[in-house]
Amino acid sequence: MLPHRPNAISTQGVLSEAMRLIQSAPPTWQSALFSNLSIFLVGSPILVSGLSLSGIFAAFLLGTLTWRAFGPSGFLLVASYFIIGTAATKVKMAQKEAQGVAEKRKGRRGPGSVIGSSAAGCVCAFLSIFRVGDEAFLALWRLGFVASFCTKLSDTVSSEIGKAYGKTTYLVTTFKVVPRGTEGAVSAEGTLAGLLASILLASIGCLMGEINVPEVVICVIASQIANVGESIIGAAFQDKEGFQWLNNDAVNVINISVGSILAVLMQLVIVQKGGA
Repeated sequence: MLPHRPNAISTQGVLSEAMRLIQSAPPTWQSALFSNLSIFLVGSPILVSGLSLSGIFAAFLLGTLTWRAFGPSGFLLVASYFIIGTAATKVKMAQKEAQGVAEKRKGRRGPGSVIGSSAAGCVCAFLSIFRVGDEAFLALWRLGFVASFCTKLSDTVSSEIGKAYGKTTYLVTTFKVVPRGTEGAVSAEGTLAGLLASILLASIGCLMGEINVPEVVICVIASQIANVGESIIGAAFQDKEGFQWLNNDAVNVINISVGSILAVLMQLVIVQKGGA
């Protein structure tokens, strides 16, 4: 048995070090990289179903940054966003493809989509990592982070469910009935699904300790206001002359930034009124 003992000790040491890294509090870049890599290897089948290879690389960077800033709870929030969003994208995919309104690559999103969907969250993560502001501001960056993903998930789900089940789709600017998949178009079915998605993700964030119950309400309200704005931008400017640069990824950045900023501003107003 003696010849095998060093290997056993070595294996035990590796596992012990791995657990130490995963449980590091506060998270370090080393623990974030190791934890993220481990999860990505285990979850690769799910990742491949929803992301292109370059999209997976972008998501890996996002996951590492998220773990470093907000730990396992922040990472799980983003993972929940990805799983729910991917599931919504896959709903009635054949029908969407036949109608020409499906996402490219059967819903497998690329790096542009990943970056466009997470830009505001990444800013909040960096602000948290570099501890910009006091403890009160750190809570605001966390709120902005959650709100940004609630906003994007609500947008994704409302769009995908609307394209799959929307009976009447109309432009938010004129209320003119238009075909499914038209930029800036909304439907009752999609809007309701998007609202429920934002409530679900905000509730997950609350259960994991990222935000509290009042902040759940803030995230939901901010996400819905931002999504109305996104629909207006899509209907009024997207695909119009002079706005060729305003593609879906650019609109996503604007949308999630508005949702994140609104949530932070709403919280600041509430705090100021409470202290008055």
